[in-house]
Amino acid sequence: MAFAACSGNHSGHEHSEDEEKSQHNIHGLAEEEKGSDEIILSPETAEKYGIKVTTLNRRPFSEAIKVSGSIIGAPGDVATIVAKSSGVVSLNKNVVPGKKIGQGASIGSVSSQGFTGGDADEVASLQYSAAKKELDRITPLYKEGIVSAKEYNATLAAYEQARAAHSGRNSGGALTSPVGGVITELLVKQGDYVSVGQPVATVSRNSRLLLRADVPQKYHSILPGVTTANFRPAYSEDVFSLSELNGSRSSSADNVAAQPGYIPVYFSFDNNGSVVPGSSAEVYLQSEPRDSVLVIPVSALTEQQGKLFAYVKLDDHGYEKRNVTIGVSDGKEAQLLSGIRDGETIVTEGVIFIKLAETSNVVPEGHSHNH
Repeated sequence: MAFAACSGNHSGHEHSEDEEKSQHNIHGLAEEEKGSDEIILSPETAEKYGIKVTTLNRRPFSEAIKVSGSIIGAPGDVATIVAKSSGVVSLNKNVVPGKKIGQGASIGSVSSQGFTGGDADEVASLQYSAAKKELDRITPLYKEGIVSAKEYNATLAAYEQARAAHSGRNSGGALTSPVGGVITELLVKQGDYVSVGQPVATVSRNSRLLLRADVPQKYHSILPGVTTANFRPAYSEDVFSLSELNGSRSSSADNVAAQPGYIPVYFSFDNNGSVVPGSSAEVYLQSEPRDSVLVIPVSALTEQQGKLFAYVKLDDHGYEKRNVTIGVSDGKEAQLLSGIRDGETIVTEGVIFIKLAETSNVVPEGHSHNH
């Protein structure tokens, strides 16, 4: 698992642009006491910057194997909603990725009102209305023999042409789904201008997707014990848990390799609209959990000069940086081998602000820390 490298008080270190901005905001809010590794931060400041903590306890934890993989949809699974006319998009309320819709359901409309040339839908409607009135006027005259069949047929043909144009324009303004399923991606925003044929959204027919893990053959013997997995799509920093997506192992094709030297293992899971079919992914295969393992959230870890650290909360105002050693990781958590004891409290969110507080040299106004 890779972590962004950053050091505390080491000379010659350059902070990233984001950290420099954050340091500018937090500068002067904390102090690292002289002669001590303790970092002082007031409870008010900790709350302001979203610093959250948790207490470490031993519990069951699954060993994990990190492999590459991909997210698969069924052939022809994804359909595209396209604009059938040009104009400005108006999306319906609550149209978001993950929303389930039926076949033929509308997600919004396209209007050309206000553009040069007028609203084509309104023009078609007016032409249809005029043609219908003319047909209604001439039909009784034709029956009475007052107008010729040629004139009547020409009027009827003009009406049919206007009716077809009006019908087409009405359907062209609506953004309707050709299939029932889950919206997986919106390709335009409210108020965007679109042209005829431009994709507006994608819809996945199936409510389930497949995760394929390509497992090196050297792990063949442990595959029977693999029960679930976590995965991180290439386009996201979020790690998804199959257990949270109603996922389950489908099969492993021991004799059918996706590529030489690898065994494909498949899992199926609910498509909640956040996962894009066809994406590559990092996959963390998990076996049956082992009891009594000290586990640390990956979000609590920070890398500085090639070493991993976490921050332990000592009391209401004091924090301490600890060098830690980890074992296997499932992408969300890792086995903690050394550095922090069972029952100690660590920072899990807002770690960057604790790091920046290390380098600040001003005590929060009105506060002193005495032992």
